[in-house]
Amino acid sequence: MTRTSPTPATGENTHIDTLRKHDVIVVGGGAAGLSGALTLARARRDVLVIDAGRPRNAPAAHMHGYLSRDGEDPAALLATGRDEVTAYGGRITQGEVESAARLPDGGFEVRLSDGRDLRARQLLVTTGLVDELPAVPGVAERWGKDVLHCPYCHGWEVRDQAVGILATSPMALHQAQMWRQWTDDVTLFLHEEPAPDAPTRAALDARGVRVVDGPVEALDVPGDSLGGVRLASGEVVPCDALVVAPRFTARSAVLESLGIETAEQVVDGTVVGTYVPSDPMGATSLPGVRVAGNVTNIMAQVVAAAAAGVQAAAATNADLIADDVRRAVAGHPVGTRQATFGKG
Repeated sequence: MTRTSPTPATGENTHIDTLRKHDVIVVGGGAAGLSGALTLARARRDVLVIDAGRPRNAPAAHMHGYLSRDGEDPAALLATGRDEVTAYGGRITQGEVESAARLPDGGFEVRLSDGRDLRARQLLVTTGLVDELPAVPGVAERWGKDVLHCPYCHGWEVRDQAVGILATSPMALHQAQMWRQWTDDVTLFLHEEPAPDAPTRAALDARGVRVVDGPVEALDVPGDSLGGVRLASGEVVPCDALVVAPRFTARSAVLESLGIETAEQVVDGTVVGTYVPSDPMGATSLPGVRVAGNVTNIMAQVVAAAAAGVQAAAATNADLIADDVRRAVAGHPVGTRQATFGKG
């Protein structure tokens, strides 16, 4: 097959051979997937990335906490990553993976929504998660701008500003005390959650966290920035940013099609989402399938997801080497003679 060049805009290869059996198919083109693909391509593996083009952090203009890349546009990071992967011979194709199945020889076939069937010896799944946001008008529209979740991602940017916490679970009490680290102007909107007990209320009072009772009706957005939170009573409480707690749901369809199940993520007794269990190197319950990034670690920031992709890729390459050795020994008797040479 003639190897095609990536297009300058996306790094995507224009033609993918559906009859080819790749060493690894990486499902997901975010930080975890591209880091894994880069590691595998540098290991001289035939690697194909299938990218649905829906990165979790697409609404955000900047990412933070990534050493040497702090403040960079997430889209720029991915564009650079695609170029690096293809520079080492990796392939990238746009597509939505619907399902996967194990082949009789132990490899895998991946079915795309456009009807393509692609094959690989092993899979690295880095499909991330979906942030399921509270159903309050305005929240989805401002998500990643001034509706936030992670203080380590956005706390510095709203330091010393008026920050509201929208309570949708008991985790809001923890969030209120967490965000108090970045500003002394914190308001906890109880919304539909019960009032805190006496010790918890005393702890909030001690830190100067204001507690507002009553349901939230909508966000007040007079222009292109958050103005405040509108209560059902009609009162608008001013705030510059609003913190919410999404439900984190793993994008696990391709894994579930292989019989790999998700588990509930529990934090302080509260179910906050789902994830795919794996060992520290990304191994799932099915040999030959590894995971990395938010699909298995809902708390991972971009830098942690990228690191996990590298680890899972290295472990995948080790698995492939072991399989290469096994195949070589089975197919070439000389390998056995060499192994026993000199033993008398």
